Amino acid sequence: MSGTPVRERLVDAAFDLFDERGFEQTTADDIADRAGVGRTTLFRHYRSKEDVIFPDHDRLIATVQERLKTSSAETALVAVTDAVRLVLLRYVEEGDRARRRYRLTSRVAALRHREIASVARYQRLFREFIADWMGPAPGAALRAELMAAAVVSAHNHVLRRWLRRDADDPAAELDAAMAQVVSLFTRPDEPSGGDGAAGSTVVVLRDHRDPEYVAATIRRALQQP
Repeated sequence: MSGTPVRERLVDAAFDLFDERGFEQTTADDIADRAGVGRTTLFRHYRSKEDVIFPDHDRLIATVQERLKTSSAETALVAVTDAVRLVLLRYVEEGDRARRRYRLTSRVAALRHREIASVARYQRLFREFIADWMGPAPGAALRAELMAAAVVSAHNHVLRRWLRRDADDPAAELDAAMAQVVSLFTRPDEPSGGDGAAGSTVVVLRDHRDPEYVAATIRRALQQP
């Protein structure tokens, strides 16, 4: 126990106490005492007892922003998919701790509201990036709003499946979900095919399956009417 970083000890203590006593009945002092540190130490690492159990969203959003900044107009959709995957994998890396948070937030309204606010920050970030990518074309602002909502919905759908232990390979599921999102949206100024029909958009994502199988699947999809 003594070798565990203070931040981790505080998180473990908070989850244990919330499970034992309930969120409302647990104080910051209780968490500090259980972790074997003083109140001042707790507030040096976290601003409140709620902060103890939530991921560092500020740092994660900064990571997402950095990934989006590296993209160009041609790679914007890939950047969005990569950025969403970064968020998902952060939860997956937490393992059981993420599932404990999921169970806790389902019981405590104040924590659900906190999580909803965090989701809104991610959606705003994606909306602003997509709007910039789409440019000033008529209707682009609405399309960016709709696409950002679809991106977050796809992420949350896969994340919930993983949290409930219904997804064995959440990263692959997210890539498939994002492929569906991308298929719904193109840039307003994207040209259609020469015969007036819409062209095909191919987005290449990471896949653990055999490359020949993936290539064959893409070929079949392109041949569909």
